[in-house]
Amino acid sequence: MYDDFDGDDMMSVTIFTMTHKKFPTPGDPIYVPLQVGRAGAEDLGYIGDDTGVSISPKNCYYGELTGVYWVWKNIKTSDYVGISHYRRYFCTEEGRILTGREYEAILSECDIITSKLLKLNFTYYEGYAGDYNIHDLEAVGEVIRQFYPAYYETFEKLVHGRGTYFGNMMVCKKEIYDAYCEWLFGIFEKAEERIDASGYDDYHKRVYGFISEFLLYVWTQVQGLKVYECKVGMTDEKRETAEIKERLADYFAKKDIAGAKAYMLACLEKRPDVLMEASDITGELKMSMQVIAVCELEKQAYGSSTIDRIQDFGALMAHFQKLNDMIQAWKEGENKISPSEVEFYLKNENITGIALEASARLFYPAAEAFEIAESVRTCGS
Repeated sequence: MYDDFDGDDMMSVTIFTMTHKKFPTPGDPIYVPLQVGRAGAEDLGYIGDDTGVSISPKNCYYGELTGVYWVWKNIKTSDYVGISHYRRYFCTEEGRILTGREYEAILSECDIITSKLLKLNFTYYEGYAGDYNIHDLEAVGEVIRQFYPAYYETFEKLVHGRGTYFGNMMVCKKEIYDAYCEWLFGIFEKAEERIDASGYDDYHKRVYGFISEFLLYVWTQVQGLKVYECKVGMTDEKRETAEIKERLADYFAKKDIAGAKAYMLACLEKRPDVLMEASDITGELKMSMQVIAVCELEKQAYGSSTIDRIQDFGALMAHFQKLNDMIQAWKEGENKISPSEVEFYLKNENITGIALEASARLFYPAAEAFEIAESVRTCGS
């Protein structure tokens, strides 16, 4: 049932690391790679979610949940189970990945380990409506109202609140894990009759993966579990992110800003999630968009732009990061940066007014950004 995986070798805590690609494992035997969506995909040599009782073919709609389901239905020999990702792990506040003994110590006092509650600037409902088809979330809510009424009041309260868990990451006793999965997949089985995501792009198809992150929050609250909210650390950026940066570097090296813009827009149409903090962990994709916008406007206004002086990707990132840091420091006052430092920097780096305002707009409303950019510019003139 488990391919070459011998359940007798599992420790009392087993963390299944969801992946769709080859990756460097943490080295600790409690972390067991599990390839999700393996049905119809290349076999990476890990345990796959397409053996035993499986919903692997639904991976395009369920994301890592096909692995969550597989663990529920097929793992019977571990006292505690958990879910992590090939580049996301529960860790200490200092960023070190948790060991088996640390999990055991936490779980001796708590019922479940989750991600830290993500605090939103808007309600979960508003955020979902802004990024996805709100009908899908409402359909799930209606299923809960009809078939799981004990959860509906909390669902309604939290869906209009400003918090959620993320990543579908959790560690708990297997019996708690099983109870959660029975509830979650019971909801989604009924919701599938009301939701048609077949026409969505590859990103937005993962309806159930997205909504389940929030439902874990609902379930723990209704169950009254003692939750340990743990820091989540990332060990690497997505390969998709690295590939985009590599292609942008090629465009920048050729001073092809128009090509870089067209490529980036095409990427965002296919994968809008690449700009999210969890994907763009270095912030360099967002900064690449800043480079493109500034150089395009500079070329129109002056006939030349920053790309004519700097083409190396790393150097461009360092240049714009320094500019952004300077703008923020200027706003915070002379205790952070002096006018003489700003004047020297602007003249030495040939910073244009366009670049200043674009940088300021990253942090402040348009009117305030213009005033900040003007005050910085006049300091250097």
